[in-house]
Amino acid sequence: MSQSAILRHLAALVACDTQNPPRDITGASSIITYCSGAVGPGFDIEVIDHGSGHVSFYAVRGEPTVLFNVHIDTVPCGPGWRRDPLALHVEDGRAFGRGSCDIKGAAATLLAIAESQPEHMALLFTTDEEAPGARCVRLFCESGKAEQFDQVVVAEPTACRAILGHRGFLSARGRFQGVPGHSSEARAIDDNAVHRMVQWASRALELARNRNPADGVSGTCLNIGTVEGGTANNVIAGEAELTWSARLQPGASNREFLKDIEACAPQGAGVEWDVDHIGEPLPAAGRGDEVARRFASQHALEPGKPVDFWTEAAIFSEYGLSALVLGPGNIEQAHIADEWVAQEQLEQAAKLYGRIIATAR
Repeated sequence: MSQSAILRHLAALVACDTQNPPRDITGASSIITYCSGAVGPGFDIEVIDHGSGHVSFYAVRGEPTVLFNVHIDTVPCGPGWRRDPLALHVEDGRAFGRGSCDIKGAAATLLAIAESQPEHMALLFTTDEEAPGARCVRLFCESGKAEQFDQVVVAEPTACRAILGHRGFLSARGRFQGVPGHSSEARAIDDNAVHRMVQWASRALELARNRNPADGVSGTCLNIGTVEGGTANNVIAGEAELTWSARLQPGASNREFLKDIEACAPQGAGVEWDVDHIGEPLPAAGRGDEVARRFASQHALEPGKPVDFWTEAAIFSEYGLSALVLGPGNIEQAHIADEWVAQEQLEQAAKLYGRIIATAR
């Protein structure tokens, strides 16, 4: 297919405002309407609006064995752009626009293939990946529709290398309770909510440090993001709150780590945990990558090293499906002002996707 076809689709997709938040997307939004008309003939299309901006676009032609998954929501445009973020701008072999790399470029490539190649093909486009509370992929798996596929390809930016493993992502908020009073009381050492939070943080960081290999390579990433608490230095703090996130290696279990890290709170701390997101590593805990590795070899896909960012390939893996990550662009080009993807990467992705689709059956 021509480069112009990919850029034509990409321009249309970038022009659709799918920033998440606010995730103001419905089944009747312009991007869903566009995709429905762009896939070409022969597709059975199902659009499911789960409400609150959670929309799934599922298109199937024939009897495919491979499912291509793309999220079509983007992070907010944010400041610092030198170009209109919702208008595609092509310059010096680069296509600029919000979502061009993450991951509307992949969506445009797949749409160009769908309209030009008659082969069996399946697409799942979703609208809720870029913010907490994503539901579409999990609901799709729970519906049983994913079970017909031997392989899932999640089209996040990997420089067109087949990624078989990545870190998980766990984020949470902790609220610590204390017993307020005057700081002259000796009990402040034990009853201060900030003290209790600091004790938890010290133990949690040590727990994460001890999980890392002796050679210094990071096995468990733990980051305390925000800290709030107390009213004055002469008042025993009655409340304190922090947010934290962790990224575990492939094969590790977020839920086991969560139990361990919650146990770091001192006795009587009165802490309440609010878990924002649990995304297992890829492969999900207890699973291997043998099927995905064999698929990559069969289709001459260049393998890449495990990556640090999380993708929804892990959700498919949780439900027992073989999944890998393969898409145009580089993660360093995503989520930035003047986001871009190289045209050469789009062309390479088109060749790889096209070859998979033509030979998977």
